[in-house]
Amino acid sequence: MGQFIVNGGNKLKGSIVPSGNKNEALPVLAAVLMSERPVTIHNIPNIGDINSMMSILEGLGVSISHQGENSYDFDASQLISSSPDQKLSESIRGSFLLISPLLYRFKKARIYIPGGDSIGRRRLDTHIIALERLGAEITRESGSFIAKANRLKGCDILLDEASVMATENIIMAAVLAEGRTTVYNAACEPHVQGLCNMLTAMGAHIEGIGSNRLIIEGVDSLAGCDHRIKPDHTEVGSLIGLAVSTRSEITIEKPDIDNLGLILPYFKILGVHTKTVGEDLLVPADQELEIKNDIDQSIPKIDDAPWPGFPADLTSIMTVVATQCRGTVLIFEKMFESRLFWVDGLIRMGAKIILCDPHRAVVVGPSRLRGCILSSPDIRAGMALLIASLCAEGTSEIQNIQQIDRGYARIDDRLIALGADIRRV
Repeated sequence: MGQFIVNGGNKLKGSIVPSGNKNEALPVLAAVLMSERPVTIHNIPNIGDINSMMSILEGLGVSISHQGENSYDFDASQLISSSPDQKLSESIRGSFLLISPLLYRFKKARIYIPGGDSIGRRRLDTHIIALERLGAEITRESGSFIAKANRLKGCDILLDEASVMATENIIMAAVLAEGRTTVYNAACEPHVQGLCNMLTAMGAHIEGIGSNRLIIEGVDSLAGCDHRIKPDHTEVGSLIGLAVSTRSEITIEKPDIDNLGLILPYFKILGVHTKTVGEDLLVPADQELEIKNDIDQSIPKIDDAPWPGFPADLTSIMTVVATQCRGTVLIFEKMFESRLFWVDGLIRMGAKIILCDPHRAVVVGPSRLRGCILSSPDIRAGMALLIASLCAEGTSEIQNIQQIDRGYARIDDRLIALGADIRRV
C-alpha cells in the first residue's frame, strides 16, 4: 500500500483545473449499456473508482477506445454477460448502478453487494423497493441480487429517502419502461442532473430535472450521444479548503461557479472569501478566517443535507478548515453515522475538537497542527488529512492513500505543481 510523506508549512500558488465529477461519471458510465449505439463521454476523471467501473464495462463486453485526454468512445452493442465481475463490483459502490441497464438489455441481471467507503450503513432497500414497484422480480442470494423483468411498467414512486444512487437507478429503469413514471423525493444533486441530461440527449423524456419531482415518459430505445461530465464540485470545495488552510493563493479554473450550491455560502461562515475572475474562482491568501456567529451570537453549525443542502462529502474538509479559524463551530454530520470517527487523527495533530457523538464535533480554533502518522479511512477524510498535513508543522506520513486515489486524480502531482512538498512511496 502506498503512502504520502508530506512536509507541511509551504505556501502554495498557481492555478489548478478540477477533475470531472466522480459521482456523475459512475452513473453515465452505467448508462452506456442502455444503447446499442456509440456513446462518447468527455472529462472522465482518471481515478480508482472510475477505472474499476470501466474495467467492469469491458468485462461485460463494452468496447472502449481512448479519444484523447479524458475522452472515450463506448460501444455496448455486443454485450456478453448480464453479471459484472464480482471482485471489481464488490470494491466500489457505483457497481450497483448496473442493475437497471443490465435488466433492460438481458431481461435479467445478477448484481453483487457493492463496496465503497466505510462511512456507516448505506441502504440498498430504496433501490430494490422502487425497482419492484416498476415490476422487477428481485431475489437475494448469498452476496448478490438477481433481478428479472421482461419490460418494466411506469408507476408513481415516493422514495423513502432522497438517495442519489437509488434515484439514478430508478431514472435509468424508468426511461425505458412502458408508460409514465413519477418519482417524488428524488435526489437532485448536480451528478443526478448530469445523468438526466445525458439520457435526454440519448432520446429519453424527463421533466423536472434539478427538482425533487421527476416525470419520466418511457421510450422504446435510446440512441448514442456525446456527453461532457461537469467539474466535480466536491473537488472544488476541497481545493478551496486547501487554499485557505495553507494560507495560499490558488485559482480554480472553470469550476462551474453557478452550480456550487451552498458551498461558497458555508465557507463564508468560516470567514472564507473567494473572488470570481471570469469563469475562474480565485481564493486569496492570508484571509482572516474568523468564524461568523449566528445573528443571535449563537455558535454556528456546518451541517449537511441532500442537495441543494450542503454536501456531506465536504464535511471532512470543513472540519480541517475550522481548525485554522478563530472561533467555535459545530460540525453536524447527519447523513452517515461513521463519518466523523476520523477526527481522532486531527486531534493527535493538535486540533482542539470535541467529538460529541458519531454525528457531531465541536471545533475550537485556531490550532497549530503538528505532523504525525495518519491513515486514510475513506476518500474525503483522506483528502482532509492531506490538507491538514500540508498546513501542519513538520512531517506527516499518510498511509492507505489508495483511498484518496479513488476520488482525486493524481492529487500529489497536481499539488506539487502548486508548490506542495509531497512524496509518494
